[in-house]
Amino acid sequence: MTNTYSIGIDIGGTNTDIGLVSAEGRCMARKNLPTRQYYDADLYVADICKKIYEMMEEQHVAAIDGIGIAAPMGNYYTGCIDNATNLNFRGTTNLNALVHKYMDIPVTVSNDANAAAYGELVYGGAKGMSNFITFTLGTGVGSGIVIDGKLLHGKTGNAGELGHVILIPDGRPCGCGRRGCLETYASATGIRYTALELLEKHPQYDGVLSKIPREDLTSKHVGDAAHDGDPLALEVFEKTGQWLGIAMANAVAFSSPEAIFLMGGPVKAGS
Repeated sequence: MTNTYSIGIDIGGTNTDIGLVSAEGRCMARKNLPTRQYYDADLYVADICKKIYEMMEEQHVAAIDGIGIAAPMGNYYTGCIDNATNLNFRGTTNLNALVHKYMDIPVTVSNDANAAAYGELVYGGAKGMSNFITFTLGTGVGSGIVIDGKLLHGKTGNAGELGHVILIPDGRPCGCGRRGCLETYASATGIRYTALELLEKHPQYDGVLSKIPREDLTSKHVGDAAHDGDPLALEVFEKTGQWLGIAMANAVAFSSPEAIFLMGGPVKAGS
């Protein structure tokens, strides 16, 4: 049997991961790019294609069957990114067309959370399930919803954006233009903001987070401090868990899932 390979690309607001994947779903090699350094979509896609060719050469792979791209606001119907709030290149970016400037290979684009849901359905913990939800927690918050065995796309291809459901009316400003979205509270960015708010609220706190310059503080710092039992960091995660729990409970009410899957950087903080 001839070995078949594909390329999986995960476009995040901070980093882009590129994987060479076997037909069995095994990642044979991976490379990454710092998404935030790119303001020109054409240059960005050109560099992605360079990485793909490098992996193929290093792994002695002569051909690949297709490229799947998971992107914030990725539109399954058009192959475009439409006004993603966490990317530096604004407006509509036609990923399908840009990739085809450098590679003559079939391309499928999807919302990143929808792609994650499909991955769980085919290869992961959702095998055999017909109803489930994935939440992807990263620079923002995405969600993928499977109901009756079908991935929810909606008319525009961007159905089920639970990260932009308003959690707290008149709350934190969101990149989408509204205020109080779940994304502003449960993402890595939201965790950082919560920590900054609590540092202001508790001036007497002298733990590890108080020693980090405010502009350098990240959600990873908060997660590491929580692992070490830091009280302010633990309070950050308690609040984040409550906010995310409310959103999950609302999602359960409308879709009656068998399971909810959490993934992304903040999930690495563990229990």
